[in-house]
Amino acid sequence: MAVGTLTTIPVPAPTVIDKRVAGGAMLLAPLASIPLAAVAALIVWGGDAIGLFPLATAALALGAVALGSRGLHLDGLADTADGLGASYDRERALEVMRRGDSGPTGVATLVLVLLVQCGALTGAILRGHGIVAVVVAMLAGRCVLSLCCVRGVPSARPSGLGATVAESVPRCAALGVLLAAAGLASLSPGLRWWNGPLAIVAGYAVATLLLARCRQRLGGVTGDVLGACVEAAVAAALVFVLV
Repeated sequence: MAVGTLTTIPVPAPTVIDKRVAGGAMLLAPLASIPLAAVAALIVWGGDAIGLFPLATAALALGAVALGSRGLHLDGLADTADGLGASYDRERALEVMRRGDSGPTGVATLVLVLLVQCGALTGAILRGHGIVAVVVAMLAGRCVLSLCCVRGVPSARPSGLGATVAESVPRCAALGVLLAAAGLASLSPGLRWWNGPLAIVAGYAVATLLLARCRQRLGGVTGDVLGACVEAAVAAALVFVLV
């Protein structure tokens, strides 16, 4: 479920999807996304090797990740922004998010977040740490999925992806993912030991704020909210990884 949902890698569908399977998939999200991080790292390495302009390298790396995840998280970011900007009526906001199109708020949010991601990754590439930065950011983005699905954060709808995974992750397990990610990030080659953990914490902090806002306005999480939290965490991690 983790690989099939978060990547385009063809895998057999799970025979049963219940809370246990859904929770396991969210906990394994960082591992399932390792192939995407590897592709992004390879593009950054290749772009640097051939002298490609760093901004182009950053855009290609992030574009490859978006392609490898079907643009799922970017779509969620745009839909969530449209929903939050639509009105203060919960049902109206959820209806806007359910549509397939993107309004001006969603498009503007998408562009701005991608600009932050590309700009921050470009800076990391120029400083010689592009590979580490993109891997840590991908890790941070997928780790926050367990936070979004922790017990106590309900689904905003009775059906859909959000309802399937909502409240499927025990709090201790979500905390374990955070600590494991921070610990691994502290071993990032070429960075000070605290740069990696700071990026992970920054990603979690931004995702937590967005999640709290969505819970207040929408009543809980949806699949779109999960995607929005992923992209917001990636942006924050890229900004803070070299601070």
